[in-house]
Amino acid sequence: MDSASSSGSPREPSTIVITGASDGIGAAAARRLSADGHRVAVVGRSPEKTAKVARELGVDHFVADFTRLADARRLAAELDDAYPRIDVLANNAGGILGDRTKTVDGHERTFQVNHLAPFLLTNLLLDKLLTNHAAVIQTSSAGARLFGHLDVDDLDHDDDFTPHRAYGTAKLENILFTTELHRRFHDQGLASVAFHPGVVATSFGTESTSFLRPLYQSRIGKLFLTTPEQGAAQLVRFAQREPGVDWQSGAYYENHRVARRVNPQARDADLARRLWDRSAELVGVTAR
Repeated sequence: MDSASSSGSPREPSTIVITGASDGIGAAAARRLSADGHRVAVVGRSPEKTAKVARELGVDHFVADFTRLADARRLAAELDDAYPRIDVLANNAGGILGDRTKTVDGHERTFQVNHLAPFLLTNLLLDKLLTNHAAVIQTSSAGARLFGHLDVDDLDHDDDFTPHRAYGTAKLENILFTTELHRRFHDQGLASVAFHPGVVATSFGTESTSFLRPLYQSRIGKLFLTTPEQGAAQLVRFAQREPGVDWQSGAYYENHRVARRVNPQARDADLARRLWDRSAELVGVTAR
């Protein structure tokens, strides 16, 4: 179902992990899903902000900084220990960051935070996700179409870095990761989806030197932005509704519909496979 309709039966109460849930659309989604009776785990970079959201909701919380792949590995182990099942993994952490900086792992920071760390986290939880016929949700962006250009041989943007190019390419990688998750594992019961939440009034862009920063930070710009609750609506829908009935696995959505306008690279199945294999090599997991 591609329309904005929310028809269909909600899932039974589920265990839902949301990264980037210390504020913005992640926190808004956590509030809605917790209120609807689901067991929600909030994950964030800031210990204080993440704990505050968790206390408000009475839910579990985990702290992880995706500029360190060791944190993604530790998070996966903690989630695996904490929950006998995970029904939904929402890879929502990310954003447009500042000047070109390498992480302690040697990767360009925007690429690692938005794609590589979520790729690693998902792969480390993959057996549990497959066992429970889970859904993996990726928060992407229309920036994938506007700014993204993927060169698998230059994932760290050694040759073409700008903040918005790195961000748009990472969001394109989110879409390609979604389609490749579907191709590799949908027959085993896994569902995957990516979506653009809209231009949302959050702390997004505060660390960036991109020309987009004034849009998010100025009073005038904020007049044209949607609320975190509006931005979270699609994430909530995908988490609560049935793939194959209420939404299409492997697809990328904008405004509650499968997007018609996408970056041409988003339709390149060979590129999706190559990105998966290269990402697996970079983080040291077996390319399944």
